[in-house]
Amino acid sequence: MDDLLVCHLGRVEYREATELQERLRERRRRDAIGDVLLLLEHPPVYTRGRRTREGELPMGAAWYAAQGIDVVDTPRGGRVTYHGPGQLVGYAIMRTDDVVEHVRSMERAIVTALAEHGVASHARIDDGPDFTGAWAGERKIASIGVHVSHGVTAHGFAVNVDNDLQPFEWVVPCGLQAQMTSVCRELREAPNLPCFRKRMAYAFTQEHGRRQRLVALERLLAHAPSIA
Repeated sequence: MDDLLVCHLGRVEYREATELQERLRERRRRDAIGDVLLLLEHPPVYTRGRRTREGELPMGAAWYAAQGIDVVDTPRGGRVTYHGPGQLVGYAIMRTDDVVEHVRSMERAIVTALAEHGVASHARIDDGPDFTGAWAGERKIASIGVHVSHGVTAHGFAVNVDNDLQPFEWVVPCGLQAQMTSVCRELREAPNLPCFRKRMAYAFTQEHGRRQRLVALERLLAHAPSIA
């Protein structure tokens, strides 16, 4: 059984996280490291994926900036979404030859982790790409958007755990007029993030048939022999 390298990063600015993913993806292409899952949070930011359409940020960038929320374009799939403190973000730097299955595996892992945390959820695989992610009833609790280059993935998933949901109401999240929810809202209690982060790492690792191996970021970026 191969290891999956899991790295807990805390809070990381979105552009910095994007640059970090590209550095790690290049290392993965060269087999300098094995597959990696980064777990982190972002300061408040709206990200616009490749399928973003006119009108999904109706207030304009200046208005959002006045609310303390950055706006960033991103190469991942999907449309507009929000990231903020209390939301668990997972970026997977992994080899794949099946992008659809890569996304489905994320959905299954999220649903499993949520169930173990006491939140019933499901994927909506028959409803089209706009409905990718995890849903608690008709409420969206997790989003997914990936980018693949030369057979190696980047970006990944975001699960609403303890984050403020108000910023979702100021945009058209994922192109949908859907109500967003969180673990905190579903369970009516907080905090959940430290415990859920562990459940998510374990569920993701198990979904891929791997052993979880915690690793420091410095080790991933070190100019050292392979740690695959």
